[in-house]
Amino acid sequence: MDCLIRNARREDAEAISQVVVRALRESNGQDYSPDIIVQVEQCFSPKAILYLLTQRQVYVATIDHHVVATASLDQDVIRSVFVDPTYQGIGIGRQLMARIQSVAVNGGGKLLRVPSSITAEGFYSSLGFEKIRDEFHGAERTIVMEKILEP
Repeated sequence: MDCLIRNARREDAEAISQVVVRALRESNGQDYSPDIIVQVEQCFSPKAILYLLTQRQVYVATIDHHVVATASLDQDVIRSVFVDPTYQGIGIGRQLMARIQSVAVNGGGKLLRVPSSITAEGFYSSLGFEKIRDEFHGAERTIVMEKILEP
């Protein structure tokens, strides 16, 4: 499906928050307890998104001017990759990841890391990321993965 990938703007904060919360509840909710989902949701309020826009390179994918996915780059770490469940499985996440990898390579990056959810581990593996270790934040399991970039 054709989508436009662009830098996120302040006016996208509400839509980004909605995409993340839907993905957390519908997709990640299959692998994590409701308590963990609620805890993670708090990190993605519109106000929190506005703050992240000042700290990271945040991107959105839009279809017909509606935000349907987001991802961000924080130095050499990919963060907050979420696709609205309605649009999962049709290549939008892959397009976002391709953009982020391109930005990293063009910036001289040699390696990308991603703290993956249980839900997304297979997605990142399919893109060439390899598991390095598990990390636990309380009961929340995160899989740290990395990929060596080729120019």
